[in-house]
Amino acid sequence: MTDGAAETRITDLLRSWREPVLDRWVELAFDAVGGRVTERELRTELSELYELVERAFGDDGAAMGELRATLAELSRGRARNGFSPSETAVGVFALKQALYERIRTTRDQRAYNDLIDFTSFVDELGLATFETYAATREQVIADQSEQLLELSTPVVKLWDGILGVPLVGTLDSARTQVVMETLLEALVDTGSRFAVIDITGVAAVDTEVAQHLMKTVMAARLMGTQCVISGIRPQIAQTIVTLGIEFGDIATKATLADALKYALDRSGVRVTGGPED
Repeated sequence: MTDGAAETRITDLLRSWREPVLDRWVELAFDAVGGRVTERELRTELSELYELVERAFGDDGAAMGELRATLAELSRGRARNGFSPSETAVGVFALKQALYERIRTTRDQRAYNDLIDFTSFVDELGLATFETYAATREQVIADQSEQLLELSTPVVKLWDGILGVPLVGTLDSARTQVVMETLLEALVDTGSRFAVIDITGVAAVDTEVAQHLMKTVMAARLMGTQCVISGIRPQIAQTIVTLGIEFGDIATKATLADALKYALDRSGVRVTGGPED
């Protein structure tokens, strides 16, 4: 990557200018992160990186591996804690500016030429840092999406032997799978004979949504549970008829209350409490 003489000169400069270059690096990085970490924490991180950079650029293979591992761990931590890509990358790239500013004060042309090699070295480290950051952010987003799916598909106990599954938003393949798994797990735990799937909060029902509902109902039937679909509003009913969607022998009700009453009747439960009772 570089000639040996250049490596030696830059390594010597890094070693002899350690304190002023490190101070400037910390200052530049601290300005970029906007106080999201303390200056003391940042100095500790960058001091370790500075030593590893110094050794790695001097053709220390073991130090190079340790440097990449340390940068990767730092990038993962920044990604998990919500730092932006620029806030993460500046922790590496600012070292170039810190060293450049110091060399500029010497007006040493040979040092300027050697700095080009060092800049390429830091750029490679910065690219690896960003790739690790991006991969970690993608994993964080995927984990959060999965958690949101689980939170958006609760299964609640409406009555002894009757579960409710209120659905809100869009019902796609991924969410259907979560709904099905959550419902089946609840059925195993409770032994419920009825499940009310309420689609009042589902914006629209088309053929695909109907197919997803059918899959969930059939999976529950295999567990010995009868499902009732509630929340069939006039607009939804009209769409179902227009599209020619058939729910077969699956019970459908306009409201959750109607569906619960249906399930209670089939369970042999009579609810009293009105003036006429």
